[in-house]
Amino acid sequence: MTARAYVLIETSVGKTKHVVQVLRKVKGMKEVNAVTGPYDVIAVVEGADLTAVGNLVTSEIHGAGGIERTVTCLAVDVG
Repeated sequence: MTARAYVLIETSVGKTKHVVQVLRKVKGMKEVNAVTGPYDVIAVVEGADLTAVGNLVTSEIHGAGGIERTVTCLAVDVG
């Protein structure tokens, strides 16, 4: 079963475009978009399990540079 998460990202001033470009190249990213509102970027991440998603967030997203803070929201199946 695939695990999915939505990662809400706040970037450093002037770094949103850089973060989007870097994250779009990362394997496991299903979608990366710059957005308006309290967050600058929202990424949709998928992995084999929750551990894979967690590793992707901590190693790839946090390592992208220009990121101040993230909030990870795990998708849950309620059906």
